[in-house]
Amino acid sequence: QVQLVESGGGLVPAGGSLTLSCQASGRSFSIGTMAWFRQAPGKEREFVVLIRWNSGITVLADSVKGRFTISRDNSKNTMYLQMNSLKPEDTAVYYCAADRNSWLGTQTALYDYWGQGTQVTVSS
Repeated sequence: QVQLVESGGGLVPAGGSLTLSCQASGRSFSIGTMAWFRQAPGKEREFVVLIRWNSGITVLADSVKGRFTISRDNSKNTMYLQMNSLKPEDTAVYYCAADRNSWLGTQTALYDYWGQGTQVTVSS
């Protein structure tokens, strides 16, 4: 059983910063790629950023380039999302996702494992 546990969400004013974390656990689970997606009310879940675990290669959505940074701690099986210069349109539930495959896919269907989500609210 693979578990992904997110933390770090909250309420922040526009221009502020937040750091999200996601820890993966599970017997014999070898991480290929981890990613963050987000879903705003009434909208579809959208890709934010991913990191290929072994190489550290990252892919970011255009909407967050220059503001968000993804990193990982291999020893802790934990991924971090540093979010700076937050905007009201960043408000959403942020979901951690993981898969055993080391792809650079941005589609939700490519990820087998999901966290429960953490709310990020940016006030204007």
